[in-house]
Amino acid sequence: MKINLINYFEETIKKVPEKIAVQEGKTSISFQELADRSKKLSLTIKNSSNQGIRKPIAVYLDKNINSIISDIAIVYSGNFYMNLDTKTPMKRIKNICDLIEPALLITDNKHIIELKGMIDESRIINIESIDYQSILYKEEEITKLLDYIIDTDPLCIINTSGSTGIPKGVVLNHRSFIDFTEWAVNSFVISENEIIGSLSPSVFDIYSFELCMLMAKGSTILIIPENIAAFPVRILQLLIEHKVTFIFWVPTIMVNIANMNLLEEFPLPDLKIVWFAGEVFPTKQFNQWRNRIPHSIFANLYGPIEITLDCTYYIIDRKLRDDEPIPIGNACRNTDILILNDSDNLVDTNEEGELCVRGGSLAMGYYNNPEKTALAFVQNPLNKSYPEIIYRTGDIALINNRGEIIFKGRNDTLVKHSGYRIELAEIEHIIINTLKLVKNACVIYNYDKKEIILYYEDANDISISEMRKQISTVLPKYMVPRVFIKVDELPKNVNGKIDRLKLKKMSK
Repeated sequence: MKINLINYFEETIKKVPEKIAVQEGKTSISFQELADRSKKLSLTIKNSSNQGIRKPIAVYLDKNINSIISDIAIVYSGNFYMNLDTKTPMKRIKNICDLIEPALLITDNKHIIELKGMIDESRIINIESIDYQSILYKEEEITKLLDYIIDTDPLCIINTSGSTGIPKGVVLNHRSFIDFTEWAVNSFVISENEIIGSLSPSVFDIYSFELCMLMAKGSTILIIPENIAAFPVRILQLLIEHKVTFIFWVPTIMVNIANMNLLEEFPLPDLKIVWFAGEVFPTKQFNQWRNRIPHSIFANLYGPIEITLDCTYYIIDRKLRDDEPIPIGNACRNTDILILNDSDNLVDTNEEGELCVRGGSLAMGYYNNPEKTALAFVQNPLNKSYPEIIYRTGDIALINNRGEIIFKGRNDTLVKHSGYRIELAEIEHIIINTLKLVKNACVIYNYDKKEIILYYEDANDISISEMRKQISTVLPKYMVPRVFIKVDELPKNVNGKIDRLKLKKMSK
């Protein structure tokens, strides 16, 4: 028997066929209908592509019921999905598609015009043109392809920032998602009745985990519309109205809710499990959440996209001072954390080092990018006897006296901002080399203010508003610098390189 996520989904369909699988506004879809539409779309995918199976298929849709149908259909077809952000500039979307070369792209009436000239029209499927009632199938016709899909085959590609201006496509497989989902269910006693308040974009790994929860555990996904992200009160009202029991959010929105003291008015009585990841959650604001909803289990998770969701977790079961960082805890199941010093030896207690990861959670690498893969996924320096790959995160961490891992920051130009991993060097490359807006520039991230800051020389008499406008045509909104600072000359260190440390100090 082959093992993949569809095996779990098939069992879920048998158990809860009439249960709501996805709720989107006033529209919902049952597990049986979701399965039926996904299977029929999978036949369209199969008939539209002559490239076989285990190929990337792109999805260019807003996060909605159709995007979830598309992702599951792609898996049924024996391929793997790559969700694209519809708010990202088309130049960046084209760069991604040129690198990944998806076999097909699924979109809808709203977005199909944007794709003209970017990808061959014969490779585009308009999901709104699918006549589900006219498509007939036999179960064995659908499941036949799955006989060739095993747990180490890709499930999805998630794109992350790249220093050369072209995003990297991280390839994640069925096994690592199955492993993480089973760990989550067992560790947090997740029941079959969870209702997930889904806030993350479909391009996030958090969304893919929510999809796994739906398929493997029969969880209901409540899609929180993107257009209310700026309205925390409405979000909390939705959670209460739909009796949401589980959320997995990036802390930014949670900080806003705490700062507005909204949990006093909306105490979220049904919320049982609260996960957060993607960036540092200030402890002062976290404590407000914990004090207002003491009936919930809170967990801080950590892990870059290259580690299939997260590799460490910390269930917050003790009081934390407002000025005390929330630990990232200990390794998840089937994962080992190595914190290495400059000599590639394990650090002592309270000694800082680079956090590295080994185990089944590691991604398969970067799609169509063996050079970048070889730089990030390397031989374990502690093991000279046989091949063993680890991922070097570039994050600095230490182990405290309690044996807990504490995140300390980055040692390079890769940062986490609003839940996205951003390569600051990519922003610099776009500004200097692609758009040629300035002769020299350096991008700094202020962790305290959560701001991307651009220091630059000689802007060729271009105004800041015009610079921001041009950058927005190439980079998504979350990567556009918020602060622009012109200097006569960027500071240099003794090696003649830009002194980033000095600029960081200047930015505070």
